[in-house]
Formats: sequence, structure tokens, C-alpha cells
Amino acid sequence: MDWNPQTLHFLSECFLHTLSPSPEPRRRAEASLLEASDRPNYGLAVLRLVAEPSVDDQIRQAAAVNFKNHLRGRWAPAASPDEANAGPLPSPIIDSEKDQIKALIVSLMLSATPRIQSQLSEALAIIGKHDFPKSWPGLLPELVSSLQKASQASDYASVNGILGTANSIFKKFRYQFKTNDLLLDLKYCLDNFAAPLLEIFLKTAALIDSTANSGGSALALRPLFESQRLSCRIFYSLNFQELPEFFEDHMKEWMTEFRKYLITNYPALESSGADGLALVDDLRAAVCENINLYMEKNEEEFQGYLNDFASAVWNLLGNVSQASSRDQLAITAIKFLTTVSTSVHHALFQGEGVIPQICQSIVIPNVRLRDEDEELFEMNYVEFIRRDMEGSDLDTRRRIACELLKGIATNYKNQVTTLVSVQIQNLLSSFATNPTANWKDKDCAIYLVVSLATKKAGGTSVSTDLVDVQNFFGSVIVPELQSQDVNGFPMLKAGALKFFTMFRNHIPKNVAVQLFPDLIRFLGAESNVVHSYAASCIEKLLLVKDEGGRPRFTAVDISPFFLVLMEKLFKAMKFPESEENQYVMKCIMRVLGVADISPEIAGQCITGLTSILSEVCKNPKNPIFNHYLFESVAILVKRACEKDSSLISAFETSLFPSLEMILTNDVTEFFPYAFQLLAQLVELKRPSLPLSYMGIFEILLSPESWKRNSNVPALVRLLQAFLQKAPNELNQEGRLSQVLGIFKKLVSSPSSAEQGFYVLNTVIENLEYNVIAPYICHIWAALFTELQHRGTVKFIKSLLIFMSLFIVKHGSTNLIDTVNAVEPGVFLKILEQVWMPNLKLITGAIETKLTSVASTRLICESPSLLNAADGGQLWGKMLDSIVTLLSRPEQDRIEEELEMPDIAENVGYTTTFVRLYNAGKKEEDPLKDVKDPKEFLVLALARLSALYPGRLPQIISQYLDPTNQPALLQLCSTYNCPIV
Repeated sequence: MDWNPQTLHFLSECFLHTLSPSPEPRRRAEASLLEASDRPNYGLAVLRLVAEPSVDDQIRQAAAVNFKNHLRGRWAPAASPDEANAGPLPSPIIDSEKDQIKALIVSLMLSATPRIQSQLSEALAIIGKHDFPKSWPGLLPELVSSLQKASQASDYASVNGILGTANSIFKKFRYQFKTNDLLLDLKYCLDNFAAPLLEIFLKTAALIDSTANSGGSALALRPLFESQRLSCRIFYSLNFQELPEFFEDHMKEWMTEFRKYLITNYPALESSGADGLALVDDLRAAVCENINLYMEKNEEEFQGYLNDFASAVWNLLGNVSQASSRDQLAITAIKFLTTVSTSVHHALFQGEGVIPQICQSIVIPNVRLRDEDEELFEMNYVEFIRRDMEGSDLDTRRRIACELLKGIATNYKNQVTTLVSVQIQNLLSSFATNPTANWKDKDCAIYLVVSLATKKAGGTSVSTDLVDVQNFFGSVIVPELQSQDVNGFPMLKAGALKFFTMFRNHIPKNVAVQLFPDLIRFLGAESNVVHSYAASCIEKLLLVKDEGGRPRFTAVDISPFFLVLMEKLFKAMKFPESEENQYVMKCIMRVLGVADISPEIAGQCITGLTSILSEVCKNPKNPIFNHYLFESVAILVKRACEKDSSLISAFETSLFPSLEMILTNDVTEFFPYAFQLLAQLVELKRPSLPLSYMGIFEILLSPESWKRNSNVPALVRLLQAFLQKAPNELNQEGRLSQVLGIFKKLVSSPSSAEQGFYVLNTVIENLEYNVIAPYICHIWAALFTELQHRGTVKFIKSLLIFMSLFIVKHGSTNLIDTVNAVEPGVFLKILEQVWMPNLKLITGAIETKLTSVASTRLICESPSLLNAADGGQLWGKMLDSIVTLLSRPEQDRIEEELEMPDIAENVGYTTTFVRLYNAGKKEEDPLKDVKDPKEFLVLALARLSALYPGRLPQIISQYLDPTNQPALLQLCSTYNCPIV
């Protein structure tokens, strides 16, 4: 795309129309730009348009955004894995164009207006991510040169543009793993930028001092504070990996200025409005992050400054108001004190009155509910629960204040426990004097107990030293739970429900059962948080296990109120915003997994669930809710229909319309779920399958159905169900050829090979030998081709299991003959090179039994192996492998193989397969008549030994591993079957 007046006019018109409120011209312009973006020098032309002063600012702004997005997709498209599966990659920007863009962009960014400057700065960072520093060695010198010129001219618009760009390109040092290459890049950046950074930081600090002292305006101070904030963020990036020598040598200069910003007020800026105070707070928060970094990583070098900073942060926190706009500063400041409290310098907290003062002036004020918390509780229940119940609130004042107490308690546990216990009692006493006015005191007390509880490693049980849990529960929590007004003081009710949920293991069963009706009442609370917490509490209670892993609550415990519980749960999803409430749906799933389900209740539940399903099919939004919904349907089908087969037809009537909607409307997110549910229903049917199911079978056999990788495991699960229930129909209308075509496609891909074996195993298990005989040589040929090209451990294990299944179903003679029909004599090669060395790698009880029994039959039903020209060597080594498999524990015979994952499996966003636990395939044992594979082995050897007296002991002593010989003798002795 050449730069000329026509190009300028074309691009200007297009970008103008992209701003149109009318969809038609906007779409046409976007399509024209998309088409043009494939032409060489398109990005360069757009950048020149951005730089053209004669063009309207709005058009240039739109062009800057387009330029940035163009670079994101095309600067290094091969390095954009998110798009690897979405079709062909966009054509990359050619090298000559890249060079011209890099030559222009810094100067253009610095001369641009602030809004365009921010877009070009981001674009520059995108280039830097891929090219800096190795392919763009001129960038940093150009930035440093520009920074020095801007600094001399006190042009802080340019200074901040350069610092913002440097901040973006240096961020990689914060999150990338430490490697030699990264450290080389870091050294290059430090050598070029550390000194200029300190220079501009100190110059700006002096300007702030002189401007503030001379009564300078907020307008003059704003760019200076933004500059210092950016310098602090760059400081953080350059110091993140390790302490650089330059920063260690100049620590005093940095720390002196850092402390000044924590202890100095800037009234001109702080009183100039919310954004002025935010600028000062942002700088202070950046300083707190820097000193916290030094405290965590460079404690020894930092200790000389620690006392002054601890005092400064402490005093600062005392002056930070409860306004949510100041949360970030409060959180970073408290984090610093928390880091100090767990370090070797914790003695700072030892002074008299220090911990009580922290509790009074920092912890309690920050734990108390604020107006913002109440607003979030009412307006955005999902976000409130995410922070409060799910523990993602570490960056909230409430949580971080409790983390500070936990930190101090690591060294001063008794003092903290005593102090907080007294605080809790004071808060509860305050509540008791006037419950209506002081309900927030009780909420604060409950929050302190819950947040300071400690969780046992690896378990769900929590404990606390602050209160006696059962007494606290009885006196403080139960009155809230038994309150008849479920809508009164909802935040207090939510806190009580959360306490019950967290300390559920400590509450005696009889007490909990008595409170079940109260929990059910709270499902009718208007507050989304309250009925969500009630559902979560019931769900978690049903998971509690007593000694020996026995569930504490059974069907008998919930049967008295099962019906009303289900009614309330379904009604809870009729509240506004709770239509897709994942906590309520998870509770439904859990209750259905525990309760005794009568046909009447089953009918009501399936109607309720399919009604919800038909709604979410229209616009799937919440994947967690959807999963619990399908899991609930699966568990209902499983527990109700297996108990009463007469319910199957009613369930089909309810479910089929929704499943049909999913398939016909291409609701791809739900395909794997639909196939798993269909598999469940097929398995419940008695042969022969009705026409409605055979229609699904035909769709299943279509190659089109198998194109989406995310569908494959669920389709295989469904195909297995059909193969088991309709084996006779398989040999009609070419269906078996279609199934084997599916097997061949699956087995040829590393990501689906295991699924291919599942199909093949089911075919072998369910069809007579005469049906599969015409195809078996083709099956072997396909498998051996894959074995040659990709003989991974996973593939070989699957192959051994399949061959073993073939032997137990159709005999070793058929196996040997059909394998050798592919290539004469190849069976012995497979036996020697594949079977024997890998048999020991088989895991799982059923798989171990299957492969050992099949291997035993192979050596005991094939005398040719015993009498081969090698003097029985192959036979002996095969027996050695069987004994290894049966006599040694799994961990002693298996080496973990770290296989390189197939790249295609790990890139791109696709709908993923999620297994429904309750629709899982039952593991079938193909050898139900063989109880003990060890006994099977020694009995078979004894029979063979009687036919060839004296032959076996000689081979065993010659070819069995010395450790396996006594193991085999022990087995023979155990089952009283001597080998002679």
C-alpha cells in the first residue's frame, strides 16, 4: 500500500465510517480495512495517517487503535497460539515495513496528543515484546536520548510518554522465569536505563519539592507525580529478579525519596479533587510495593531503612480514610506490615501497646463493613461471594487486615489471640446493647473468627483458638439462623451461614439436623447472597464425613424435608439474577446424590431441570452452573432410572426436546454433555433399541460429527454404548466399516489414539469373531503402521490391552494367525520387541488381570513357543515378564515417561470436553470368571508342566530374572501347584 493522497483519503474515509452510529456503513468500513490490512505496508500507511496533522483528531485516534490491533495480530503471528486453531494465521508484516515502523514510532508517539500517545505507547510495547532488545537494539538508546532532551526542556508530557513505554517493555522482568537469556536482557536494560531513571527521578523529586514549597498549583504537580509513579513501577520491574548492583549502590537516594512521599502531605494536589488525591495515593502505593519487594527479597540490604519505613507506613495508615478510592493504598501498606511481621525483624511489633494499637487503629477499622461492601452485597452478589466465600478477597481491606493479624500471630500468637478474643467479646456486647443499631459489630466479630481460622493441611476442617466453636455457634450463630425474618439484616444472616459452612465439621450431627429446616427457609430469602449461602451450606454439610470416611448425613436424615428442600431450591432460581445460580444448582446436584428419590419426586425434578436446560440452551453464559445442571440430570437418570426402569420413557420424553435443541441449534458448548447423557440413556435401554435411538446412531457414524476434537471423548462414550446395546445392527448397512473408519481416524492422532482403542476394544468385546474376521487384518495393519511411526508408552500399553482382549475373546491362535497374515513371522517380533518389555508397565487392577491372563494363555496354549528353535528363550522371557507384572508393586516396575505433548493439543481456545461424573461408563471386567490371575498362571503352568515333564524348570532357571525365580516358586507353593 503506497503512501499517497488517494491512500490518505481512503483510510480517512474508512476510519470516519467506523465511528458511525449506523451499523451498515460501519460494517462496510470495517470490511474494507480488513481487506486492506493484508496488503504490504498497510500498518505503515495507518501510522502515517496517525501522524498527519491535517486529519481530524477522532479519525487519527481510531487509526491509532487500529494500528495497535494490527500489530498485535501480525507483528509475530506465529507467536500467537490463541489463534492457531482458528484458521489460517493473518499475513505477517514484512521486515522492510517493520524497520520503517520502528524508525518512526518513538518520535511520533512523543509528539502525539495524550490519547493517541497512549495507543502508540501500547503499540510500541507490542513490538518490544517480540523484538526488544535483540532485534531492536536502537530502541533503548533512542528512548534515553529522548528522555534526556524532554527532561532538559521540562516537557513532562514527553517524559511520561517515554517512562510509560519503558514501564511496558520492562514488565516482562516481573513475570517471566529467571533464565540466562532473561538476565542478559535485564543487564542490557540496567546498563542503559538505570542511571537515566535515577537522574529523572531525582530531578522530578526536586521539582515536586520546589513546586510544593512555593505554593505551586495542582496543575503543575500532576505530571510530576505521574512521572514519579512510573519511575517507581520501572524500579519494581528492574529490581524484581534480583537486587542490581546499581540500585544497591544508590539505595539511599531511592529510599530517601520513597520515605518522603509516605510522610509528606501535598495539600494543593490532595485537595484538588478525587483524581488529585488518587495521583498521590497511586505514588504512595507504588512506593509500598517497592519496599515490600525489598523486604521480601533484599531484607538484609534493606534492614537499615526498615524502622523508618515501618513507622511511616503505620502513621500513613492511620490517616487513610475508609473511602473505596483509597483501598489500593491501604492494601499495599498493610501488605508491607504483614511481610515485616513474618520476617526476622518482627521485634518491631514487640513494643508495649504496639499490637493493641494495630488492632484498634488498623485491623478493626478495616474489617468493619463499609457502605461500599453493602452496595456490592446488594448490587453484585456474584462478585461479593467470589471475594467473601471463595477467598479471592486477598486484595480487599477486610481480608488483608486479617492477614496482618495472622502474620503477627506467627510470632506473638498468645498476645494476638487474647487481644482479638477480647475485641470479639466487646463487639458482641456492643451488639447486645442495641442489636438494630449495632448489627455491624456482630458482623465484624463473626468475620474475625471466620477469617482468622486456620485450615488443616490437605483437608477441609478448620480450627480456631479465638472462641469455643460450639459455644459461639450456639450463642451467636444459632439465633441468627433461627430468626423468622429471613430478609432482616441480610449481611448478618450471610455471615452466620458462612460460619456454619466453615465450621460444619465441629457442629454435632443432631444440632445440624435440627437446623436443616432453618437452612431451607433461608433458600427463600430475597437476598441473592443469603439464599446462595444457604444452598452452599446445605451442599457442604452433605459432604461431611465421619471416621472411616462414612457420610455424616444420609438419605434418612434429609428424607423428612426432602420434598420442601427441592421445591425451595427450584424456587430460589426464580429470584432476579439467580436464574443461573451455580451454588443453588450445585446443592440440587448434591441433594439428588444423597436422597432416596421416589418416582413422583423424580418426575418433578426432571421437569424442573429440563425447563432450566431449555432456557440456558438459548444463551449459555455460566459454564459452572451449566456443568452442575448436566451433572444433576445425569445423577437423576442414574439413581432414578436404574432403580425403576419404568421411568426411562418419561425421562426420554422430558430430555429429548432439550437434547434435540442442542444438536439442531448447534449449541457446541453442550455437545459433550448431550452425548454423555444419550450414552447413559442408551445403556439403560433393553435391546433392541427403538428407531429414535437408531437415528442418533446414524448421526453418530457420520464423519461430520467427529470433526470437533472437544466432542471426541463424549462421542466415543456414546458409540461404546451403541456397540454394547446394538451389536447385531452393526453388521448391517455397512455400519461396522463406518465404525472402523472412526477408529482409524482416532488412532492416527496422538490426541485421540486412546479414544480409538476404546472403540476397538468395544467392537472386539461385543461382536462374534466371524463378523470381525474380514476386517481384522486391516485393523492390525493400521495399528502396526502407527506403532512404527509413534510408539509411545501410552500407545503400546493400549495396544497390549487390545491384543490381550482379543486373546481372551477369540483365542491366541486367531491372534497369531491374523497378525502373521499382515506379514509372515511378524507376531514373534511384536512379542519380543513390544509385548515382553512393556508388559510390566500395565497399571490398574482390571488391565493387569486382563494382560496377565492373556499372556499366560499365549504361552500355555502355544506349544510352538515352548519348542521354538531358540530353546524356549522367548517362552522363558515372556514368563519372566508375566511374573514381574504379577509379583512386583506398580511403583517398583513403572518409570514415569515424560512424553512431549502434541502441540496442537495445547494451543488455541476450543470448547473443552468436561466429563460428567454421574454419567461415567461403568468399568467392565471381561474376565469375571477369573478371580485371581496369580492362581490362573500357576494352574496353567502346572498343566503345561504335566505335558512336558522336566522341560519347564530348566527354562525357568535359565531365562527368569534371579529375583523372579523365588517369586514364582512362592506362587506355586501358595497355590500348591508344583512345576515338574
